[in-house]
Amino acid sequence: MSSRGPSPLRPPTTPFRPNDQMSPIDRDLHPVIHKGRVAVITGAASGIGRAAARELAKLGLKIAIADVDEAGLSVLAKELASAYGESNVLSMPTDVSKLEEVVRLHDRVYEAWGEVAVLMNNAAIGIRGTSFEGLDNWKSIMDVNLFGVLNVQHTFVPSMLHQENQSVIINTGSKQGITNPPGNAAYNASKAAVKSLTEGLAHELRERPGVNVTAHLFIPGWTFTGMTANAPGAVKPPGAWTPEETVLFMLDRVRSGDFYILVPDNETRREVDQLRILWGAGDIVEGRPALSRWHPNYKSLFEEYMKEGLAQMD
Repeated sequence: MSSRGPSPLRPPTTPFRPNDQMSPIDRDLHPVIHKGRVAVITGAASGIGRAAARELAKLGLKIAIADVDEAGLSVLAKELASAYGESNVLSMPTDVSKLEEVVRLHDRVYEAWGEVAVLMNNAAIGIRGTSFEGLDNWKSIMDVNLFGVLNVQHTFVPSMLHQENQSVIINTGSKQGITNPPGNAAYNASKAAVKSLTEGLAHELRERPGVNVTAHLFIPGWTFTGMTANAPGAVKPPGAWTPEETVLFMLDRVRSGDFYILVPDNETRREVDQLRILWGAGDIVEGRPALSRWHPNYKSLFEEYMKEGLAQMD
């Protein structure tokens, strides 16, 4: 994603910094994000997954990291082991699209530590596929972005259901899976499926008697990662958040019990996201053309809607 230039709608400063004590809830007292408990993170070798591993390790959790990027995973594992002790870090190269590899990850984690408090389903790829081209890319992206999440859930959740202590499942979605902007139908569809899957998971967990597991849909804003940087050595645009800022916001909302964790950035504040999401739902309710936000006949109407909506919120 490239910078879209300055926006009068963005907040003046990023409200979260990696070293801030930003949560009103005492981190040491939270039953899940707590010293001595266990976090499993897929897609951990870079970006948001790596930032989450570092932050949770800093908070005292034991960390199991998984990724297909063996080199990046090894670097992170050595870093975490050096800082927090080898006994608190488990690193396992894992292709989440392959069920047998996810099962091996599960077995190793439970053999080592006997529980999972935080399961972060974060592995994803962003290759492109249009609605009628790139079928091989479609298969690849669904295998990782959707079936990877399913493989992890089907493998870990049955064990987590029987744990006495509270635990959480965090699935990384995307705003593109909600507002569906043109450009990459394959990625959008995969993340829309993750949204639907996580909503279903949350309901099923809620309706099951005696279960102490909750699900959360993590929806990052514009975050400067390897997937979004577009080129090696790229410089973070002013509008984007760092992975560390995004992770701190996410963890704060998990502590608060939020299901939909809609993350802002330096360019788009929450109110803008809310209005965009409502407009998209209005396409169905009002019978507008698909993706009317990008339809030339509705461009001026959308702009006026945004202007009026923001004025009412302000």
